[in-house]
Parts: sequence; C-alpha cells; structure tokens
Amino acid sequence: MTQIRLTLLFVGLVVSIFGFAQITLQDDPVAAMLDSLANKKVLQTALAKPVYPKTNKYHFAPDSIPVYDDFIYEARCAKLDAASPFDLQYHAEVRGYIELYTFRKRELVQRMMGVSQLYYPLFEEILDKYNLPLELKHLAVIESALNPNAKSRAGAMGLWQFMYQTGKLYDLSVNSYVDERCDPYKATVAAVEYLRDLYKLFGDWQMVLAAYNAGPGTINKAIRRSGGKKTYWEIRPYLPRETQAYVPAFIAANYVMSYTAEHNLYSATPKKAYFEIDTVVLREPLTFSQLSEVLDATPEEIAYFNPMYRKNIIPGGGYKLTLPKNKIGKFISNEDEIYALIHSKQQERQVVENVSIPKEVTVYHVVKKNEKITTIAKKHGVTVANIRTWNYLKPNATLKTGKRLVLYVREKSAEPVNPETVDSQKSTSENQVAENNKPEKSTNSLGKTKTYVVKKGDNLYKIAKLNKMNVEELKRINKLTDKSKLLIGMKLKVNRG
Repeated sequence: MTQIRLTLLFVGLVVSIFGFAQITLQDDPVAAMLDSLANKKVLQTALAKPVYPKTNKYHFAPDSIPVYDDFIYEARCAKLDAASPFDLQYHAEVRGYIELYTFRKRELVQRMMGVSQLYYPLFEEILDKYNLPLELKHLAVIESALNPNAKSRAGAMGLWQFMYQTGKLYDLSVNSYVDERCDPYKATVAAVEYLRDLYKLFGDWQMVLAAYNAGPGTINKAIRRSGGKKTYWEIRPYLPRETQAYVPAFIAANYVMSYTAEHNLYSATPKKAYFEIDTVVLREPLTFSQLSEVLDATPEEIAYFNPMYRKNIIPGGGYKLTLPKNKIGKFISNEDEIYALIHSKQQERQVVENVSIPKEVTVYHVVKKNEKITTIAKKHGVTVANIRTWNYLKPNATLKTGKRLVLYVREKSAEPVNPETVDSQKSTSENQVAENNKPEKSTNSLGKTKTYVVKKGDNLYKIAKLNKMNVEELKRINKLTDKSKLLIGMKLKVNRG
C-alpha cells in the first residue's frame, strides 16, 4: 500500500509539473514536429504497435510512467557528456524537454523510435564517412521528429528542415515533381556537409547547433552583441527565443533516445528497417499506381519509402525507387517486361481518351509594379496556391516589385476530349488490335508471311513453334539477334500456312 501511495503521489506531482510544461511548450516547434507524426497516415500501415516485453529491465508495469528527480537526470547526462564532444550538461530547460518526450508525447516518441530504425543507420553511415560525431543523428529528432515530409511554419522541409535557398547551396533541387530536401539520403549528405562547414566556421559544436537553427549570420550578430563571447551559453541571451531552446532540446533528445528503457518507452515495430530495403534507378517515368499494380505494393508503402516525390510520380532519367529488397528484386528481374506492359497500357489509354501528356517547363516571372499574384497565376495557367508553394510565400505575403518568381508551367496544353468521338475512337482501337492479328499478305523475297503481335508471356521459341518455324528462321526474317528483346505489342513476320 505504501508503494501505491508513493506512486500516486509521484503521478500527482508529474501532472502538476506537466500542466505547467504544457502551457510553456504548446507552441514549441519540437512539439509541433512530434504532432506531425500523429497526422501521418502512412505510418499507420508502416508501423505496428510496440511489443511490450514480458520481463523488462526495470520490471515496470506496461502503463507505468517512471519519474526521476534532477539528481538522476544530471547524473545520466553527465555520463553521456563524458563520452561526447558535445557539452551535454543538464539544465532546467533540458528537464522541460525530457518531460515533453517521456510524458506528454510518449506514444509519438515510441512511433518515432520505430521510424529511427529506418533512418538512424543511414545517418550514422554518412556521419561516420565525414568523420562527424554520431550524436548529430539526434538533431533530426528535434528538427523533424524523423518525419521526412515535415514542413515548418517558415517553409523548411524534410528530415533536416532545409529552407529552399540553403538546400540549393547544397545541391538539393526542388521542382513540381521532386523535392530533394525530403530525400533521406541526399538531404542527410547535405545536412552533414552543412554541419561540417559550420564547424569550420565556429569550431564549437554547441555553436554549430545554434547556427544550424538560426543561421551563421544570426550567431555572428549575437557574438558582437555579447561583446565578443565565443560559447553558446555566453551568447544565449542575445539569440532568438527558439534558438535559446534549441540546444536544451538537443541535449534532451540525446538523453531520451539513450535512456528509453529507463522511461518504459518501447519502439513501435517497423514493417521494414534500413537493412531490409534496397534502391534501383529507373530508366523511365513511372507512377506509384503503376508500380503498385506490378510489384504488389500499395501506393502508401511506395510513398513511405520514397517521400521526395510530390505528385506520386517518379520522373525518368536517373531518379531512384526505394522499396523492400524482395520487391526491388522482383522489379529488376522483370524490368523490361514491366516497362513494356506499362507502355502497352499507356498506348491503349491514349488512343481511347485522345489525351496527350504535356511537358512542364520552368519559367521565371519578374513581378511588375502593382501586379497581383492572381494576375500572374491566370497569365501562366497555374494556381495561386502553386505559386506560393513553389516560392515559399506565406499566405498573407505581398509581392514586391522586381521579385523573381519560379513557375512550372505546361509547355503545351492538352487537347480537350470530344465526348462524341470517344466511342468511335474506342471502336477503332479495338478493330486495330484485331486487324493486327489478321494474316498480312506479302510478296517479298522471303515468301508469303503474316504478322504476329507479341503477347504477354511470349518468347521466340513459343512463337516459332506456334507458327511451325524454327527459332533461327524467325530471327532471320525479323533481323533479330541473340540480344534482341521482345516487347508486348511488337509485330513479327512469321510464315503463312
């Protein structure tokens, strides 16, 4: 009974403490990023609920929320500090964030722990390659809560929250189809290179963290205002409010991700971890729905592993597809057949619908005096929302004369469909397919031949046998080599009769 009373006393104390913490941290960007995990529907299928161990290290009950005093927190942070190049000292501000992670947002932290199994090995691999401290992997926890599609109020995007211009400096391209700030690999490389450059500039990891949040210009201003001080804690009073909380949040993230068991936190179970996925480079553009049909993967699963594609379309010409290894293996083994099948379906769809696929081109518009954003949108055939998204304009932002806007517009508008001709086009398409399979007379030197249209599952041996020929003869008539590949819909000459 005494133990129960003590537990209730602690819970009451925690509620009173956290009631205050909720008031002070409700608009905190760290809390906002954690909340973004709750609204990310794809995680509902990518993660299963945590599996609570029957016997855990500290014998906590499943619903137990451990609470510790400042002495314990300070001792644990000191242990982390002794093995780190960072100054991981415990402060009152650090406790506020520890409580945020271990009490108010417990379920979201467990979800984040599940996602970390996909991203942390990648972070560690790249940090190690650049010889930077591995503790920097926890920086993505406070930046995005490991949500690759996280977007801040200021327009920063991705796991590492790059603004458009900073991302551009580190070769992260953004267009209407791809936002490389949301590419886990490319964005991590860019973030590590940026952190390396900041360390060359300031030579102190705490200052690097502050500069990553506020920008090196803001840090230099704070140094001047402080009278030339060179450490984070000395210039902290001269920094923006968010940056003052940034380093304490980083210390808390290091603490919580290192002491999960001590707080009775257990990871949500990911369907796939980092070492269970693989990547292939696509030759041609493919949509998530097309890939879903041929690879037995849902569009949500494809989006989870490929968060950089903005319209569920992967452009061709060097863009990559990431999926579990078994599905990537299936794609590689059937790559030619997959492209051929998709081409065949696209051709049928275009004949029936008479729709041409317009290309997008990038144009730049210089704002004229008194020109409105609605006028610009109408002129270029885009929406106001698109212009604001592409140029990271706030909803209430006004356009300044001379401002250069980037727009992605259609090179040529698609021709409208005439409803009266759709049925006749469909009929023509069906008749054309039937016509292709009819014998075709020929009086050339090869003798009488007919046309055979390649179908799914066909190969040279099957076609030759079906038409009472040998494979060599079939290859000779059609000028095929051993390396020639059959595509669905291809027309071959075969012997007649």
